[in-house]
Amino acid sequence: MGVVFAVALGLDQLTKWLVQSTMELGETIPVIDPILSWHYILNPGAAFSIGTNITWVFTLFQAAVVVYIAVIASRVRYTPWALALGGVAGGAAGNLVDRLFREPSFGMGHVVDFIAVPKFAVFNIADSFVVCSMIAACLLIFRGVNLDGRRPDAEEARSTDDEAA
Repeated sequence: MGVVFAVALGLDQLTKWLVQSTMELGETIPVIDPILSWHYILNPGAAFSIGTNITWVFTLFQAAVVVYIAVIASRVRYTPWALALGGVAGGAAGNLVDRLFREPSFGMGHVVDFIAVPKFAVFNIADSFVVCSMIAACLLIFRGVNLDGRRPDAEEARSTDDEAA
């Protein structure tokens, strides 16, 4: 979990630093024209720039996510859960760093977004880690897999089969 957390946070902050070092705010650079470009923006809100006037709420939420995952980390005994939760925490931490330390003020900072998909969104590496990791977590939940890798429904079915035999 810690490695995924560090990779997500590190890649996110490195790519944001590269964008801010090499691009002007508002600049667009085609990457795979017309389906992908770099478009440097500062986002005070959440996904799709929702909630631009309540940046502090996102700051608190992201901090809570990181703290919660840190608290339950010792209970995780299943690699897919460790990967998923490490990705969520690392992505949340990447955007939390922006909110805490970027302009305009502590806790109200704007997030650097730059990956642009036309008619969809402009996002960053942290967002990608959060979304992909949440999809993985949802699949684990859907399959009924606990943090330790056990599937209680499968265990109940086995014990019922054993009793019937």
